[in-house]
Amino acid sequence: MHKTSIGGQALIEGILMRGPEKVSIAVRKPDGEIDLKVEKSLPLNKKNKITSLPIIRGMLGLVDSLKVGMSALMYSAEFFDENPNETETQEKESLFKRIFKEKADDVAMSLTVFLSIAIAVVVFMILPNFLTNLFSNRIENSILLNLIEGLIRIFIFFLYVVWVSKLEDVRRVFEYHGAEHKSIHAYENGVPLTVENVKKFSILHPRCGTSFLFMVMIVSIVVLSFFGWPNPVMRILTRIIMLPIIAGISYEINRFIGKSNSKFCYYLSYPGLLIQKYATVKEPDDSQIEVAIKALEAVIPENKEADLW
Repeated sequence: MHKTSIGGQALIEGILMRGPEKVSIAVRKPDGEIDLKVEKSLPLNKKNKITSLPIIRGMLGLVDSLKVGMSALMYSAEFFDENPNETETQEKESLFKRIFKEKADDVAMSLTVFLSIAIAVVVFMILPNFLTNLFSNRIENSILLNLIEGLIRIFIFFLYVVWVSKLEDVRRVFEYHGAEHKSIHAYENGVPLTVENVKKFSILHPRCGTSFLFMVMIVSIVVLSFFGWPNPVMRILTRIIMLPIIAGISYEINRFIGKSNSKFCYYLSYPGLLIQKYATVKEPDDSQIEVAIKALEAVIPENKEADLW
């Protein structure tokens, strides 16, 4: 079995695929045709020997994925933009471009990524910490407090993904997520990338971003326990400062799990697979699988060894 490093992201009526040399975005346009955009792109964590070091590559990979993913999401949304206040929007965009000129797109992307990270920190870092602190008068064991905080964080995350999965538009995105997984399974198993072949495979994949996020939460419980339970300001600072390191460690664990077929690694990946099954991944239709195939075929390298996990 060819375990690939090619990964993807579901978009609005489309899919992003990222290979070792290229990034592709395939979107099903309102007229039914598939728009395919392909660009050469070297992942940030593969720029040189330093960026490819363990832990560091995971930290940089997270930032890179956020930037590329957000850009692709905005690109796919452009095909379905129905803004009644189009004139007002154009005026605001024009003002933004006058201020930042040729760097306007880069600044807008950076602000969007920053805002996304800030919201995630508040919801999944600060809120669980605040709720856990309500127990601090009764519980003195810092390890137990960190465990409670981690469980609250996982609970909030699970509630969030289950809730958004019920929204019609988000459900469509999660169906494309399933198409992405199925196509990668087919490629890894060496079968021709046809709709009939791809649809036979599972919608769940152990190297999914959902599993990575769950691993981040588990690793954070262990890492943050070493810092005890200091005052509120120090708790928030340690969580923000340690987040890149936690992401780096989680990335390495996911790499290890992804390379192994052992039962131990299966059990480690099982909670993430459950979250995929009940929330973030849905069964796609044939037209969505067709989009996934287009995106995947565009990034497969000529050298079969170039995309090994």
